[in-house]
Formats: sequence, C-alpha cells, structure tokens
Amino acid sequence: MATEIFVSRIDQPLRKVAIITGGASGIGRALSQELARRDVAVVVADKDAQAAQALAVHIEEAGGHVKWTAVDVTNAGEAQKLVQDTLKREGRIDFMFNNAGVAPSGDFRDMSLDAWRKIVDVNLNAAIYGSAAVYPAMIRQGAGHIVNTASLAGLIPVPGMALYTATKYAVVGFSTALRAEAGAFGVRVSVACPAFVRTNIRRTTAALLGAEAIDPTHDRLIVRIDPMDCARSILKGVERNKAIIVVPFYAGLAWRLYRLFPALFVNVFNPMIARKAR
Repeated sequence: MATEIFVSRIDQPLRKVAIITGGASGIGRALSQELARRDVAVVVADKDAQAAQALAVHIEEAGGHVKWTAVDVTNAGEAQKLVQDTLKREGRIDFMFNNAGVAPSGDFRDMSLDAWRKIVDVNLNAAIYGSAAVYPAMIRQGAGHIVNTASLAGLIPVPGMALYTATKYAVVGFSTALRAEAGAFGVRVSVACPAFVRTNIRRTTAALLGAEAIDPTHDRLIVRIDPMDCARSILKGVERNKAIIVVPFYAGLAWRLYRLFPALFVNVFNPMIARKAR
C-alpha cells in the first residue's frame, strides 16, 4: 500500500498543484525542483521513500511547497490513492507527470518474458494507471494537464532496445489518442520524448531487471544533457500545450529527419548502431 503523504510545509493556497511520479531522481527530480521554484505545490511520488523524503527536505529548504510519498505506481490502487490523497489535501490537481521508467538494452533474444512484463508495468501501465486515476478529477475541474514521459525511442526505433522502444511507442500512441479525447473536457495531454539525458535510470533498471538487462554500448555512443535542462525544455513544451515534446533540440531534428527519410535510418544509421552494439 502507498504510504500517507507527508507534509513538509504548512499548507498554503497556491495556484497550481503537480504530482510527479518517479519524482525523486533524474528527470523527475529536476521537474520537481523546477516546478517548486515556479511556486507550484509539488508532490514527489517515488518508490524510493528515502530519496523522495530527502528531495522534499531540499525543496523545502529552498522555499518550495512540497509533499512526498512512497508509492509503487505499477499498482493501480496505489496510483488511485496517490491522486485521492492529493485531492483531499489540495482540492485540485493541475499537472500529472507520469514519469517513472526503466531503460533496458541488449538483444531481444537475450530478454526474458518476465523482464518484458516488468518493463511494461513500469513504462506503460504506470502511465495508464496515473492517467486513469487523475483524469476524472481533471474532467470535473474542466482543466488539467497530463504529461506522460516516453522517449525519442518512442518515435524512432532503436536497435538493441526493442522492448524499451515497444513500451515508449505505446506511451506516445496512448497519450496522443487520449489528447484527442480530452480536449473536449478542457483537459490537456502531452507526451515528453527526451533523449540523451544524464540520469541514474540505468542503475534503476539493473536493480529491477538485473545487470544483464543493461548493455553499456549505447551510453558510449552519445553525449547526454543535464536533467534540469531537459526538465525546463519539457515545461516549455507544456506551457505551449505541445502534443509531443522532443528534447534536446537535436533529438527533434533527428525525428524530423526520420519522418522525411526513414530509409536513411533503416539502411544506414540503424545497421551502424547495431554493429557497434555487437
């Protein structure tokens, strides 16, 4: 069961309230900090209670309004409780960032079906559970913004990451389809597709799936950006109500290039990446 949400500051009326899942590390941590800096009341939701509490203390010391909770967002009941607890305390939810994720890599032939189930639970089901939990409340409010974190791999297929790519394509499809429905109720939906970000997602993935689920080759092929730069770019896209938010800018260029010249990726880039991975 999810733990009770711990209050780190005396509640004060604020314009906006945001929940960030996977909020204690990586992109989620940066989103939590940046939203708090913008005077948004943030709920840091993470399976790692110690990390969530430590971040809440850090945000509070910086003058932010913050709560934290330990929650397993792959459990639909815990996702529902997270939303209901927040509504009970705050009265509304303006933003729901479904950000938790894992990033396995390696040949598909080496991945087990058990690993696949776990990857789907974290990368896809958690986003659906979080969206389903908050969507009715946002419809009642007549406003709200759901932001699901996918990946550039949800727009461009990547060799050596077949299972990860499958879940991220699904998150993109789910988010864009929900956006088409939600607009009629005043609810916005965006999907963030970041790439090349310095996070500890590899360590998190290894903890869940085992070290064999991590092929370090991909990490050596690219230069990664700072999570805070990524978070600020995502929030800029949220402010503009973009359907698909691709960061950094050169990832967006790669996506446009893929749409214009898919054969270039199929016949040149992907075989080159596959060869290096082997």
